[in-house]
Amino acid sequence: MPIKSWSKYLDVFKNADKIAEGIKNNIFKKEHVEAIAQERFKICIACSLFDARGDNCMAPGTQPCCSDCGCSLAFKVRSLSSDCPKAYWDAVATEEQEEQVMSQVNKNLKDE
Repeated sequence: MPIKSWSKYLDVFKNADKIAEGIKNNIFKKEHVEAIAQERFKICIACSLFDARGDNCMAPGTQPCCSDCGCSLAFKVRSLSSDCPKAYWDAVATEEQEEQVMSQVNKNLKDE
């Protein structure tokens, strides 16, 4: 397996929190997140790295994805702390801000 492929797998572990955020936001949809996701997805569709078939997805069956990072776009565009690997769109929350939000969400879940 080429070195670049291994680095993509390592990135999955480094970005596990961002991936989890995208999955959560895909399941529990919120209007403001969906608005951002729609704008990001429009950019992705027009990009030469857009992989509709899923040939370059890190997780099979999660297409469409980005052929550069291998992320499922359903999750990537909904992760507010994620940015495009080619800088076509930016994160709208820092990781620290996202951690604060997630901490509050976890606290609220425990209180229920």
